[in-house]
Amino acid sequence: MKKILFGLFLAMSVSLTGWAQTQKYCVIDSKYILDKMVEYRDAQTKLDQYSKGWQTEIDNRMQEVDRLYKSYQAERAMLSDDMRKKREEEIVAKEKEAKDLQKKYFGYEGELFRKRQDLVKPIQDKVYNAVQKMAANKSYDVVLDKAGGVTLFYADPKLDKSEDVLKILGINK
Repeated sequence: MKKILFGLFLAMSVSLTGWAQTQKYCVIDSKYILDKMVEYRDAQTKLDQYSKGWQTEIDNRMQEVDRLYKSYQAERAMLSDDMRKKREEEIVAKEKEAKDLQKKYFGYEGELFRKRQDLVKPIQDKVYNAVQKMAANKSYDVVLDKAGGVTLFYADPKLDKSEDVLKILGINK
């Protein structure tokens, strides 16, 4: 049994080594490329402005909730049961409104997500198309992105073709 497993392991190692020798590959850094693009930086600035404005609006609402709660705490002893219940419901409702607003702006598929799709996705598509063009022109079989989810322990700097992609995009240092 051990001989069979060793034989399978050896065969797989040889086939993977053969595959790696026949493949032509390179490495790019999409974050580096995007950071060099003026339109990407502009889009990020716009997203930051939207985010900051929305966060200010949410913070103001949460401060209002905090103010109402502190006022309620100070007056609670003097309020009737009905008034206490009414004030508590008002505070809970205001807090729910603030959290709903936060979800609307920053939640999954919220306004920030939609704005990012509108502003950044076309730029990312432009980079993707440039990478495809570069890979086709230079006959690369594989292009790895060291900025993405792929972990690279080492990449020879001569394999990094980010500058070639920037040239195709018409961006100079």
